Amino acid sequence: MSRERLARVAVEKLIHVTTHGRKTSLPHTVELWFAVHNGKVYLSHEGEETDWMKNIRCDNQVSFEIGRENFTGIVRSLGNEMEEAREGKVALYEKYYGKASKEIIEDWFSLSRLLLIEPN
Repeated sequence: MSRERLARVAVEKLIHVTTHGRKTSLPHTVELWFAVHNGKVYLSHEGEETDWMKNIRCDNQVSFEIGRENFTGIVRSLGNEMEEAREGKVALYEKYYGKASKEIIEDWFSLSRLLLIEPN
């Protein structure tokens, strides 16, 4: 069921991901770009590790909203060499910028961390 709901909202531009504060346990929501591919949600972040990313290291269960649909899921980091990471990079890049060569996509994500949400 969540796969179909995800497919319906995949065209939305933004996702709101809510983590639980690692110190306070309070909800912490961020707005991010995302892509849906094969029933999974891909996120990317460039730069220093942020609070929401640190929160995920302590509790990888998140809730997220795309459009008006609410979901829950488990987040995990993807290493660049993983096939899922390559699929996520392509899905993210093509969603926001269109088709590109493998070299351009790899360069674009060279300083980024890729994360995957597997909906429950």
